[in-house]
Amino acid sequence: MKGKLIITPRTKVLDLLEAYPQLEDKLIEWVPAFEKLRNPLLRRTVARITTLSQAAAIGNVSVEILVNRLRKLVGQDEEVIEEVRKNTESKPAWVDELPIGGELNAGPILAAGEHPVGQVIADLQNLEKGKQYRLIAPFLPVPLIDKATGLGFIHWAEKINENEFHIYFRR
Repeated sequence: MKGKLIITPRTKVLDLLEAYPQLEDKLIEWVPAFEKLRNPLLRRTVARITTLSQAAAIGNVSVEILVNRLRKLVGQDEEVIEEVRKNTESKPAWVDELPIGGELNAGPILAAGEHPVGQVIADLQNLEKGKQYRLIAPFLPVPLIDKATGLGFIHWAEKINENEFHIYFRR
């Protein structure tokens, strides 16, 4: 696969880094949250499922700019990419009003080299009506958020500090 991968918003970060290992430092420079990818456990879990589109959302950068910068570095032509921006509205009232019906701190799971997606989705599917679920994570888990959104959940995310995000979900 080395050198043959066409870089698109749907390219998985792990595939990108395997095909073009020289892009790792640039990706981390442009999306500093990906510094954590130097940890082999997170690299095997997070990078395997995260697309460049999701990486751009995590880093709060334009997916078109990110993808085209990477493409340019490996000699690929630029492409026009239609972006879908994440909702960055202020804290919705339901976050303060609905009781917490479940919570998971994903940090220890990720540190063990596992991924919490299965647990979170199972928890969400068992969430009682009228309650919310809080996920605590060391980064914004865009792939997980996308999966939950596809199942009909809405969310709101809050950055506590550089290494802690609280993501709230409800039906």
